[in-house]
Amino acid sequence: MPEDFIYIDSFSTLTDYCDQLKKARWLAIDTEFEREKTYYPELALLQMTDGKNAAVIDPIAIEDLTPLMDLLYDPGITKVFHSARQDLEIFFNLKGAVPTPLFDTQLAAPLLGFNEQIGYANLVKALIGVELSKSHTRTDWKRRPLNEGQLRYAIDDVVYLAQIYEKMVDQLTQLDRLDWLDKDFEAMTHPEIYEPDSSQVWKRIRSANRLKGKKLSVLQALAKWREETARKENRPRNWLLRDDAIIDMAHQLPDNKGAIFSIKGVHERIARKHAAELLKVIAEAQNNEPQPLSEKTRKQSLNTQQEALVDAMMAIVRLRAEENNLSPVVLAPRKEIEHLVLNDVSVVNSSWRAKMIGDELNAFINGDLCMKIIDQQIQLTSVT
Repeated sequence: MPEDFIYIDSFSTLTDYCDQLKKARWLAIDTEFEREKTYYPELALLQMTDGKNAAVIDPIAIEDLTPLMDLLYDPGITKVFHSARQDLEIFFNLKGAVPTPLFDTQLAAPLLGFNEQIGYANLVKALIGVELSKSHTRTDWKRRPLNEGQLRYAIDDVVYLAQIYEKMVDQLTQLDRLDWLDKDFEAMTHPEIYEPDSSQVWKRIRSANRLKGKKLSVLQALAKWREETARKENRPRNWLLRDDAIIDMAHQLPDNKGAIFSIKGVHERIARKHAAELLKVIAEAQNNEPQPLSEKTRKQSLNTQQEALVDAMMAIVRLRAEENNLSPVVLAPRKEIEHLVLNDVSVVNSSWRAKMIGDELNAFINGDLCMKIIDQQIQLTSVT
């Protein structure tokens, strides 16, 4: 066993370890989980460090995780993740809320010039200069015992995460950007992220915008039924019905069990078990008005004047991106400028982007700023 971290598989050892960390200012955390056969992720391993005391915690071996939960939900300790969404879902399912305060290194990376959605391995290589091993990416983390190589692979994630966090905080502090992320991190605590409204999950089906009338109503009802049934049975939603099967049902509107069995993509086992329910859902939905497609779902097109306005605004984006050592694509992708022009929801109006570019772009659209060329340099000036 490597000597620079401990493997915890008993309640007493967990209690002692958590007691050591009660005064920590922050904790770097990573999880390993399985959800190939379930709707809800099943926690298989948790890795944690305060930068000095690293541990791999075995939640399968330890029945009572109270000391760990008390530590994670201590509001005086910042919890550090990379791409936290799935890790936080686990804790939300366990406690009905996510641990706060939070820091997500993937969300912070664009403020330091990295691409959005940067992967953990690429961030480690860029900031620490370490090439992470990929030797255990397909490990079944629920199997026991785990060997030394698997444990080393697991603990490396939080060891380097701790180093990345400290570097990021230093750099963001120097740039006076550390508090720019507060709204982003707060948004990650919203319950609807981890327990979405089942009546709205139809919006994730790509072909939904091609349907209307009773066919759209049926699609929406089937998507809601699938989500609620998947939760109740704790099975992946696609094990019940794939998106293409829902689309086919909405088009064909089956009205008997034989028609359900004939739908391509509906597994025979699902048809036998749920045919009556599906027929009821389909029949009732046809009598209901569908939820309207949002304007964003309808994919509005820009006219010539709006295209020209987007072009002008992209020039402003490029200027501000260069001033702040960011990629224009990271600061404000063209599609987000288009949303802004169409009065749609746009990320440039949220959090740190609003300070750096969003407020200025809105003033430009509203005619409060104008663009001038002075000595072959673009300058924005107030309209007086």
